[in-house]
Amino acid sequence: MGTVTCEMPDSNPLTDEIKEIFDESKIIAIVGMSDKPERESYQVGEYLQNQGYKIIPVNPTKDEILGEKSYPDLKSIPEKVDIVDIFRKMEAIPGVVEEAIAIEPKTVWLQLGLAHKVSAEKVRLAGIKMVQSKCTKIEHRKL
Repeated sequence: MGTVTCEMPDSNPLTDEIKEIFDESKIIAIVGMSDKPERESYQVGEYLQNQGYKIIPVNPTKDEILGEKSYPDLKSIPEKVDIVDIFRKMEAIPGVVEEAIAIEPKTVWLQLGLAHKVSAEKVRLAGIKMVQSKCTKIEHRKL
């Protein structure tokens, strides 16, 4: 088995569109969120929570992270999610993206270093915004 390498994003929303994504969003599901404070997914979740967003951790091995109930997968979340923020290895991206499309968020967001052209195309064809290889925390701070 060869390693799966990250692709370069084929396209990304412009700064104005990214601002709009944040402005129009309240609930962010973080797939692959860790409960370890030194991990990026935890730090990003904490930052977004401190900015007033409701975060929903998606981690099948945890019951709660940062005081929020954690869910084993996206389809288990009982409320409408605006952004699905993905922190997973490249191999997991296609499956997580399929799950994300099924719950119809406004945006699917692959964290810094993650891009997957086939998955991105599927997301856009479903009428959902797609952001690749950008960090929600860094992008939000810029605005």
